[in-house]
Amino acid sequence: MYVCSCFGITEQQVKKHADGGACTPRQIASACKAGTDCGSCVRRIQAILGRGACPRRDLADQGRPVLAELEDAA
Repeated sequence: MYVCSCFGITEQQVKKHADGGACTPRQIASACKAGTDCGSCVRRIQAILGRGACPRRDLADQGRPVLAELEDAA
């Protein structure tokens, strides 16, 4: 099922990016452009992201650095 008609992004693609660490609609947009044209899909993306666990969101909820693992890898 298409989530973003403007760029032809499917629900499976959004879930794949979420599994890869994207936790917000903005991060999904950075990964595949979904939500960057007309914006009508942003609520649907939020709903999809709200269903799964997100390690970065969990860290942020705990007040811990979210991008620490990226800084260590550099």
